[in-house]
Amino acid sequence: MTTVDPAPPPPMRLRELVFGAACAAAVRAAARLGVADALDDTPMSVEDLAAAVKSQPRTLRRLLRALSCQGVFAEQPDGSFAHTEMSRLLREDDPHSLRYIALWCTEPWTWDVWPKLDEAVRSGGNVFEEVYGREFFTYLNEDAPQSAYVFNRAMTTSSRQSAQDVADLLDLTGASSVADIGGGQGHVLASLLERHPGLSGTLLDLPGVVENADPRLREGGTLASRVRVVPGDCRQDIPVQADVYVIKNILEWDDDSTRRALANVRKAARPGARVVVIENLVDDTPSMRFTTAMDLLLLLNVGGAKHTRQSMVERLTDAGLVIGEIRPVNAYLHAFECTVPA
Repeated sequence: MTTVDPAPPPPMRLRELVFGAACAAAVRAAARLGVADALDDTPMSVEDLAAAVKSQPRTLRRLLRALSCQGVFAEQPDGSFAHTEMSRLLREDDPHSLRYIALWCTEPWTWDVWPKLDEAVRSGGNVFEEVYGREFFTYLNEDAPQSAYVFNRAMTTSSRQSAQDVADLLDLTGASSVADIGGGQGHVLASLLERHPGLSGTLLDLPGVVENADPRLREGGTLASRVRVVPGDCRQDIPVQADVYVIKNILEWDDDSTRRALANVRKAARPGARVVVIENLVDDTPSMRFTTAMDLLLLLNVGGAKHTRQSMVERLTDAGLVIGEIRPVNAYLHAFECTVPA
């Protein structure tokens, strides 16, 4: 049975850290094999699990042993394995599933750019284009369809899980229209429209994203009569007028892209319109290890960054928006309430 030292001394902890890639690879392997989906509420033997996921029992045991040391699955005294709270999050049907987040953070391109982190730190810019010869999202959508699929599923998972929190937070009394800018498949927009029956909405995102919009928003959907779906890139243009603009988790590109997106919102919006920017902040979160790691990955792939509260305030102010209240959405997200001046 696998046992874990809960507080290893510094030399061993550093050894563990430099083997972090092994841990990430083990989580990815378990997700791709579907181990969590094959394991139900009752512990299973390695032989039965191996048969279910079409793998070799001896090597599957080695994988599960490594994961159990991290609290992902638990080895039982008889050598069988059971779920833990973390391993259940790798199930695709779990309401809080992180399966596609786990896959996204370990996609093949990540293994090519992480070793060049020192170069990105020296230059202050992304290294993705040096490695692949193309801008990140161009590569993703034209050369790596499977990775693009994983990205879209990961963003869908994240959006779906926080959409209700956003709907609970925003008071849209008096508003007749809302625009979800870079809103992915529109889960936040759908939640807002369901909460406010008199509201109409617009979803704007890249063509390949909005063509897979939430079924509630598409033709024949329960909200379709109140929705306009606009394919486009908010860094290029925002041909949408609304009383409220929601911009969630997209202002993490390089500074020029962020400036252009905010300038386009300012250009499109009428004086007095509300602009609600929602981000998870690198200096105000209980998930610092995850958020700082994502911050470094953003540097590598798009030359972007997670924001501090101050850096977000600076960018919104530079865009000419008037910042009002800054409120937590949940344990991980903050909403910056802004208005467009006259």
